[in-house]
Amino acid sequence: MFIINCPYCGERDQQEFKAGGEAHIERPKQPTELSDDEWAGYLFMRKNIKGVQFERWNHAHGCRKWFNMVRDTSNDEIKLIYKMGEKPPSE
Repeated sequence: MFIINCPYCGERDQQEFKAGGEAHIERPKQPTELSDDEWAGYLFMRKNIKGVQFERWNHAHGCRKWFNMVRDTSNDEIKLIYKMGEKPPSE
């Protein structure tokens, strides 16, 4: 387990949060024009890398707000936390 610094509530135990998957996935501009394979790719295909990952998190047992986290998945080191709508740092 690790401590997450919620940008709204401050430091809390990881158990209060729910991971929401990869961050900054852009919805297709014309989803009705996508093939089934392209739509499935948008819905299900994620990087899921070992290393630095941009993720969405929700403070489910707290303020219930969403935020973004840059986390090294190989050791759970949190590099940066920033609010939704803020520009992501350059990779």
